[in-house]
Amino acid sequence: MNTNDMPRWATAFVLPVLNLLSALLVAALVIHLLGEDPLDSMRILINSAIVNPEGLSYTLFYASTFIFTGLSVSIAMQAGLFNIGSEGQMYMGGLGLTVAMLTFDASLPWWLLIPCGIAGAALFGALWGFLPGYLQAKRGSHIVVTTIMFNFIAASLMNFFIVKYLIPPGEQNTASRVFSAAAEMPRLNTWFPVLGDTPLNVSFLLAIAALAVYGVMVWRSAWGYKLRATGLNKHAAHYAGVRISKMIIVVMLISGALAGLGSVNSIMGSTHYLSLNFVGGAGFVGIAIALMGRQHPVGIFLSAVLFGALIQGGFDLSLEKPNIPTETFIFIQGLIILFCGAMENFYAPAIMKLMKAKG
Repeated sequence: MNTNDMPRWATAFVLPVLNLLSALLVAALVIHLLGEDPLDSMRILINSAIVNPEGLSYTLFYASTFIFTGLSVSIAMQAGLFNIGSEGQMYMGGLGLTVAMLTFDASLPWWLLIPCGIAGAALFGALWGFLPGYLQAKRGSHIVVTTIMFNFIAASLMNFFIVKYLIPPGEQNTASRVFSAAAEMPRLNTWFPVLGDTPLNVSFLLAIAALAVYGVMVWRSAWGYKLRATGLNKHAAHYAGVRISKMIIVVMLISGALAGLGSVNSIMGSTHYLSLNFVGGAGFVGIAIALMGRQHPVGIFLSAVLFGALIQGGFDLSLEKPNIPTETFIFIQGLIILFCGAMENFYAPAIMKLMKAKG
């Protein structure tokens, strides 16, 4: 009996929960060694990130970006591709969004300008995903190697374009000019005042819609069946009539577009200008979300909320507990990646043994 023989409830729920609890247990030990009470720290984190309406709003704001990057990594994984280039694709998506805003924000009304920015983000992200997809499909280059390198290229290009073309004359900050008011994504506190003055915006609803579309495409369409067949066995899929090279390119286009859409929440929903480091590691967090969420829409959503809560709760916790630096939560994210990625089947033998004993 191997892990493929385990029931869905065990692989989709029990293993991720055990892995998460293991990561939190190690994190609690670290917090204890720092001289703070782990239980009290957890209480502060939960109150700040979940219980408090304004804190929950910030949690969902961060989660909105993470959902897109998690989907970006997940749909590539469905085809057997490990796209770790979402960071660079989100960079380029932000550049495409900014080009659209700087070109049209003085002439178009908001109801045309915002879709134009969204399309620009998706297009530039898709094009940046196309390049490593093409190299994998047509030239045999490994997707992991090319997407790693394209992250660095995207960061360098971003620095070049901002410094060379986008910084307003006389400004020192490495950022574009502020967009017009028409380019601001509507905020949800307009309809839900309880959320407070937070940047949570319509991008969160777009992220939920993207999760639903992803679920239908992957599990309720003929194309999704071909996609999953490609991921499970490329040779069998090829003999069944799937054009593998075409599938790889299309999937990487979609993956890049989803990563590019992550920039909408960060730029149009919050800062309203393009800054050099606006991505902030969200592309790499997407890898952890895809692994922990098992590439399932519900799992991706819950994982994104968890990482959003770690960021929001970590800010307040570091203020109330000076012995716990904010870097601690980067360490916790790393632990989650370790247990849910490299050690995802750590508890599988024990669970299978227990199932055999009861069977």
